[in-house]
Amino acid sequence: MKYTELEMPKKGDCVVVGMSGGVDSTMTALLLKERGCSVIGATMSLWKGDLPILKEGESLKESCYGPGEEVNIEQCKKFCEENNIEYHVIDVKDEYQKQVLDYFKAEYRAGRTPNPCIRCNRFIKFGALLAGIKSLGINFDYFCTGHYAKIVRGEEPVSSSYGIKSEDVNAQKRPVQIACALDATKDQAYFLYRIPSDVLEKVRFPLAEYTKKQIYELAHKYNLIAADRKESQDFIPAEYLEYLFKDKPSVPGDIIDLDGHILGRHRGIEHYTIGQRRGLGVSASEPLYVAAIDKEKNLVVLGKDSDLFSKGFIADDFVFPASFEPKCEFDAFVKIRLASKPVPCHVKPYAPKENEKFTGSSYEITFEKEQRAVAPGQSAVLYRDGVICGGGIISVALKSE
Repeated sequence: MKYTELEMPKKGDCVVVGMSGGVDSTMTALLLKERGCSVIGATMSLWKGDLPILKEGESLKESCYGPGEEVNIEQCKKFCEENNIEYHVIDVKDEYQKQVLDYFKAEYRAGRTPNPCIRCNRFIKFGALLAGIKSLGINFDYFCTGHYAKIVRGEEPVSSSYGIKSEDVNAQKRPVQIACALDATKDQAYFLYRIPSDVLEKVRFPLAEYTKKQIYELAHKYNLIAADRKESQDFIPAEYLEYLFKDKPSVPGDIIDLDGHILGRHRGIEHYTIGQRRGLGVSASEPLYVAAIDKEKNLVVLGKDSDLFSKGFIADDFVFPASFEPKCEFDAFVKIRLASKPVPCHVKPYAPKENEKFTGSSYEITFEKEQRAVAPGQSAVLYRDGVICGGGIISVALKSE
């Protein structure tokens, strides 16, 4: 199906820009200001200050959640003052605790590998932040961020993208959808797949047609402080992960191989993820990796690299553009983690068997070629024609024979 990229904000439009203090969001605000838009900057306040300050001499990598928030806000404020941009800080701490931090801990304690950034985009950046802006009485034409992705609309009803026709009222819609950015090395469409279509109507990503290199060059040209900042590496500094899980004691258990032989002891399943090799505390004649995590039996199962491959998986908690759910089989490309490339697959609705429990609708995805380290809890995002056509949460990996 053909898609049309939606126009960017124009001169005179009121645009709210989600700002973090980083080079991407700062350049987004500046580019829109130069275009003649009425720009309003807004930063999410997430940090509760509830984790200990590091020892003298220790430093942290840039992250979304951490004690560096105060510095980021001051830099945003200074930039906005210098460029005559209205600026607001929106307190979303409680919602972030509930929707991201608590979710993150619960998923790891269930033996799954969550993606907090996807959760944050859905409920905080494109949810609680926008609600906070509206509560201030600010009416805006567009909400923009520094993500590298495109906003498009299909030229045919959304059902056509799956090769079917439907009488469903949602099937007739032509919703706003997310497509991959020009710079494939920095494409962030994967992070955004759960944002509802109605929210996306007023969302734009001005950096979609830029490469990261071009943005850094422009930032240096304008002598922006953000040009010298390192990119955020994770949602929370690695040094704080241990503290994050200290609200409950870890439950140690056995580390076993695929035949059930005990190889050692683990310190709590929340400290492990599928495909992990380092920090296992097990000696063996060949490299071993986490092949599975059994929450019910509190086991970490190790295997060889060849044991990590799967022919497909079952995913649930699916979201689709315009909330139209295709009750059909179709071919697509699927991305099973941010760092992986989309690979060909076949998608079909999955009917749960007895004693199987899923959240919402479930689908079975079969790879054209086996894939490594399919991790329950991660997002599986589906693409057709370079545009996101749905996505869900991996529930069960289907191991190769």
